[in-house]
Amino acid sequence: MKKILIVEDDATIALGLQFSLQQENYLVEVANSVKQAQEFIDKNVFDLAILDVSLPDGTGYDLCRRIKSATNSPVIFLSAADDEVNIVMGLQLGADDYVLKPFRLKELLLRVKNVINRNQPKEESLIYIEDIVIDTKAARVTKAGKEVFLSALEYRLLVILASHRGQMLDRNQLLESIWDIGGSFVNDNTLTVYIKRLREKIEDDPLVPKIIFTVRGLGYKIV
Repeated sequence: MKKILIVEDDATIALGLQFSLQQENYLVEVANSVKQAQEFIDKNVFDLAILDVSLPDGTGYDLCRRIKSATNSPVIFLSAADDEVNIVMGLQLGADDYVLKPFRLKELLLRVKNVINRNQPKEESLIYIEDIVIDTKAARVTKAGKEVFLSALEYRLLVILASHRGQMLDRNQLLESIWDIGGSFVNDNTLTVYIKRLREKIEDDPLVPKIIFTVRGLGYKIV
């Protein structure tokens, strides 16, 4: 669940916005001053901060600087000041949006959703190991730029190992992960065979592997 900080000294606006965001399944904290907001920021990481520009003991700009230097969480400014200088200053500080009061609630909720979505980490689809590239979106593996053709089980086994790079996976973990992929029965002997086949396809020298290592008596890992 995404967590949002609202910093607004107008209690009516703050409570109305808090209620509406909670109805959208956000966790919401509300502060009415710079001091109170700083206490929240020091103890929490927020997915978004909605900051009023004018506050009793400072400005939303001060808070924005603090947030961006600490976590770089996205920020939306709320302000009654519609002059270009204030808007430009907010955006130069790294704000993701600048909303003028009075605002339409539905529009602000949409802006909140868009800003949070834009700042979500992108899932990496490419995994690099030595001269091997695994494209998980295309389910394609290349070695030194040439495609390596793997069976469904071989591909699944490689992705599992690569996704846990540096971590030893025991034989039972691997067996459970690739069990019955493609309708094939997988037992301990089958796993050994597939590791051997995979090495033959991706290692320069399968007898001296530099990608898939055996941890004697335990399992396998990619370092």
